Amino acid sequence: MKLLSVNVGRPRPNPWKTTGTTGIDKHPVPGPVAVTAPGPKGTGAVGLAGDRVYDLAHHGGSDQAVYAYAREDLDSWERRLGLSLRNGVFGENLTTSGLDVNEALIGERWRIGGPGGAVLEVSCPRIPCATFQGWLEQGGWIRTFTRAALPGAYLRVAKDGEVRAGDPVEVVHRPDHGVTVALTFRAVTLEPALLPRLLAADALPEDVRAAARRRTGAH
Repeated sequence: MKLLSVNVGRPRPNPWKTTGTTGIDKHPVPGPVAVTAPGPKGTGAVGLAGDRVYDLAHHGGSDQAVYAYAREDLDSWERRLGLSLRNGVFGENLTTSGLDVNEALIGERWRIGGPGGAVLEVSCPRIPCATFQGWLEQGGWIRTFTRAALPGAYLRVAKDGEVRAGDPVEVVHRPDHGVTVALTFRAVTLEPALLPRLLAADALPEDVRAAARRRTGAH
């Protein structure tokens, strides 16, 4: 399991949202990139040095510090869409190889890059938005992406460090609750009957846990 690339965004106009600017256009960068916990949502800060988000209400902050997507899933989309999809094109910060990102457990921790590297914790799935659809120029993309349930994972920064292309990825902690990224995505999108199962995962963001509690009537 390793990083194929570390991707940082280039600000560009966003005609698909009222924010006016987007950081979805991410490209691989050479050398080490510092990874630090960004603090609460609302400032535009994310985990990778040199990157940021512009939709402050929906992106960034501690629970969405870093976004990872598997190269294997990009390859699957290439075949399905008939497109060439470079690393970073989904707006992911980390393009991985040999790691089933969607089957990662909420709260699972990855060490990237050895002793001086970062430790990241799986937080929640990515939910597709109008910017993502417009960026890929695929009509009905939000529906297509949602039905496929291959969302990729947002990660928290559990330990600051540096990451770079080629770094090994080691799973250093794996909870025993069975709540995966893919299951969480299905629960919060097309299969709300699954929401009660999410309460087993304490590491989920509070807004997701609140939705699960509402479904069960718990407080």
